[in-house]
Amino acid sequence: MKRISILGSTGSIGRQCLDVVATNPGKFQIVAIAAGQNVKLAATQVQQCHPQIVSVATEEAAKELCEALKSPREKLTPQPEILFGPEGMERVATHPEAEVVVSAAVGVVGLPATYKAIEQGKHIALANKEVLVAAGEVVMAAVHRAKIALLPVDSEHNAIHQCLRAGEPKEVKRLILTASGGPFRKTPLSQFAKITPKQALAHPNWKMGQRITIDSATLMNKGFEVIEAKWLFGTDLDRIQIVIHPQSTIHSMVEFVDGSILAQLGPTDMRMPIQYALTYPERVPSNTCALDWSTLRKLEFAAVPAKKFPCLALAREASRRGGPLPCALNAADEIAVAAFLEKRLPFLGIAAVIEKVLEKMPRTTLHSIADVLEADAEARRLARLEIQLVLRRGKN
Repeated sequence: MKRISILGSTGSIGRQCLDVVATNPGKFQIVAIAAGQNVKLAATQVQQCHPQIVSVATEEAAKELCEALKSPREKLTPQPEILFGPEGMERVATHPEAEVVVSAAVGVVGLPATYKAIEQGKHIALANKEVLVAAGEVVMAAVHRAKIALLPVDSEHNAIHQCLRAGEPKEVKRLILTASGGPFRKTPLSQFAKITPKQALAHPNWKMGQRITIDSATLMNKGFEVIEAKWLFGTDLDRIQIVIHPQSTIHSMVEFVDGSILAQLGPTDMRMPIQYALTYPERVPSNTCALDWSTLRKLEFAAVPAKKFPCLALAREASRRGGPLPCALNAADEIAVAAFLEKRLPFLGIAAVIEKVLEKMPRTTLHSIADVLEADAEARRLARLEIQLVLRRGKN
């Protein structure tokens, strides 16, 4: 039985991870979970999986959870240890019995705890983009020192991981990441200035959180995935290609030097890559995930129209220049997307703000997680200033 800790248990990936555990009885044991502010769901999860430790975002949430678990309906014996904040999340990530840590907390909040887990030799099922986008060099150095497995949960990288099992690294010509194209694949660039948050949140294939859905609409998510692929697979940026594939049936492909291309196909269901990461190197039967071939009529592919989606080029350039710029890219994007969702920034303003932040970001070298967090804070400050300038220009 594999023992697991989950960072971000109440988020989309965390919930689906618990679904995978529930449909594979006897294979996994949840020893610790870290939730956010959703105390009600956290209490339900504690009832379902009986972790030894549970952490929530704040002290107030911890008190609320404590009371909820003491109620006659929810009373548990024995009670789990209830913690909160960054220290609580770190305790979950470094639980002495945990063999695998699912890193699914949203944002850089999960980065320090994930790093601590790596240092302690825990294998990582990675669903948090920020870990490698913001701190790829620092994190991968720790992964190599600890000699642990870093298994991607993200569907595209999970697909690449599966395809690479068919060959040696020297046999790989390039990695091909697929993109749905989001809701604006066919929208003319002339209409982008009028795009609303409601339109941008209407993803055609996937049900995801708000930020990642907007990142899919700008294709920044693919920029992040290029950076992740660079670190995960040790591949040069020039050998990582993005292609538009509207059906999202092929999750990604690997082209080998002899011209052969291997593709991983599957339904748009995150439980499949989650189960793969948790059971690796084994494959176990799934009772919940299957591709419905009767609905599969065609597979389309197209090049990315660069002028419509400038965020992809910004991501490549940030990764090429390195240092704090990939971290700044992520931080500025998070602030800009939030401003767009609050209708304080136009859709085209997301890329514009990110570009300005990358230009103004001081060039430093990142040696530690503390350096990464410092760069993250500076990029957020710069992004907020840029948004204020946009708002002032709009009023004049």
